[in-house]
Amino acid sequence: MDLFATEKRRGRPRSNPLPRKEQLRVNKRNQIQRDRTMGLKRIELKVSDELYTALNEQATLDNVSRGQLIESILLKQFQQVGKADDTLSAAVIDEQIGR
Repeated sequence: MDLFATEKRRGRPRSNPLPRKEQLRVNKRNQIQRDRTMGLKRIELKVSDELYTALNEQATLDNVSRGQLIESILLKQFQQVGKADDTLSAAVIDEQIGR
C-alpha cells in the first residue's frame, strides 16, 4: 500500500534523472563539443546596453541569432577593408550565417 499515492507533487514532472545543475553542465559540454567539430572558436565581447539591445533587435528582424549577426558584421567589415582572404566571399558569409 502506497501512503503517498494521493499526494500531488508540485511543479513540472521530472523528465531527466540528473539535477538541473548537472543538466546544465552536461549541455554546456555537449555544446562546446559540437562547436569544436564545426571548427568554431569562442570570442568574449563586452558591449554597452544600447549596442546589446540594437544587436538583439536586428538579429530578430533578420531571423538569425545574435552571434550569427555579429559574425556576419565582422566578416563584411573584413571584406570592406580588404583584409579577408579569398575564402571569405559573400557566398561563404551567407552560408555561414544561414541565409
